[in-house]
Formats: sequence, structure tokens, C-alpha cells
Amino acid sequence: MVDRNSYYSGSQTRSAAEIDEGLRAYMLTVYNYMASALALTGLAAYVTANTPAILNLFYSMEGGFLAPTMLGYIAMFSPLAFVLALNFGINKMQASTTQMLFWAFAVVMGISLSNILLMYTGTSVAKTFFVTSAAFGSLSLYGYTTKKNLSGMGSFLIMGLFGLIIAMVVNMFLQSSAMEFIISIVGVLIFAGLTAYDTQRIKLMYLEGEHSETATKKAIMGALSLYLDFINMFLFLLRFMGNRN
Repeated sequence: MVDRNSYYSGSQTRSAAEIDEGLRAYMLTVYNYMASALALTGLAAYVTANTPAILNLFYSMEGGFLAPTMLGYIAMFSPLAFVLALNFGINKMQASTTQMLFWAFAVVMGISLSNILLMYTGTSVAKTFFVTSAAFGSLSLYGYTTKKNLSGMGSFLIMGLFGLIIAMVVNMFLQSSAMEFIISIVGVLIFAGLTAYDTQRIKLMYLEGEHSETATKKAIMGALSLYLDFINMFLFLLRFMGNRN
């Protein structure tokens, strides 16, 4: 993480106003990438869920329940592969390659989430999306404007995230409704906190005068972090607010 002082002293020849203007433009780029990816994910999910020929490639009805096909399982785990490829290969990739992988990730994520449009009513999905958007916007604004260093909170939340994943795996076998409820609450709180933390982290990573290639890749990785925060917060909220079909 870039120190706050180094952020403001990154350029000796540019005024604070010019640096702040560059930061705002950079953050706007990050949010535009994120919003575009969310729109692409929503479109891919809608098309998959409403096109029987495509849906049947990924899901089949077994005993009255929607079950993933082999291709469906591949679609479910592919987003993780994209995230790992972007995180570990970012330094060797060109900006154009990073963009291509980012958009492909958004499409595959949409396919993997298409089942929620069949499991929940359209009204509850839309309502949860708008609630998530409002919460995300407020939390991200806090992360952008706060003078408090959130790095300590971020470390705690990341450890909590690992614990949450372990609890979810355990509950796959226990099938406890009480544990499911607790997991949902903790999941919302963790990704709410990560939204503020990641926004501040992305802001502090901005350095004036970087090569456009590096700046583009950095903006895409920032958008990926915020995208994942939004999607996960939405999915955990949907467990509370969603009405099943």
C-alpha cells in the first residue's frame, strides 16, 4: 500500500489540485470498469436464464430441482480461475489482455449466477440489487473520504473472510439453518467493510505520472476488487431479502 504522504508527494512539479484532479479521473475510471462489468454480468445472466437452449447447457432439472451439468460446474468455478490469472499474471500481461480477461470474467460470472434469476422472483432480485447499490455507494464514499487508516480493519476482515469460507464449507455438510443465518449476517458485514477498505486501498495506490499501460491495469484490478465486494454483498443480502419462486 502506498503511504498517504507519498501519495501527495508523488510529484514535486504538480500542484495538489492537479493531483486531486488526476485521482478523481482515475477513480472514475475504476468505477466505470466496475459498473460496466456488473452490467455485462447482468446481461449474461438474463440471457442464459431466459434462453432455454443456453440454459440447458449449464443446468438440468433433477427431482424438481435445478442441478448444474458438467458445463455448469465448469462455469461455476471458472470465475475463480480468471481471478487467479489476473492477480498472479497481471505484471506479465499487456493492458489489452487484462481488459479481455476482465470482460470474459464478467460474462462467465453472469452465466454462473443465472440460476438466481430462476430461484428468486425478479422483484426481490431487483429490490436487493438497489439496496446493495445504495449500501455500496455509501460505504465506498466513506472509504474514499475518511481520514482514518483502514488497513488494520482490512487485515481483520480478510482473516474473517477465510473463516467465513471455512464455515460455509462445514455447513454444506451440516445443513444447519441457524448457521446459514449467521453466515449470511457475517458475510454482509465482511463485504460491507471490505468495500470501504478496498476503496481506500485503491485510492492510495494511485500514483501521478505512471505510464498509461500500468495505470489501466491498476484501474482494472481495482474495479475487480470492488466488483467482487458488490457481488458478494448482493448474494448474502439476497438470502435475507429474496423471495424464492
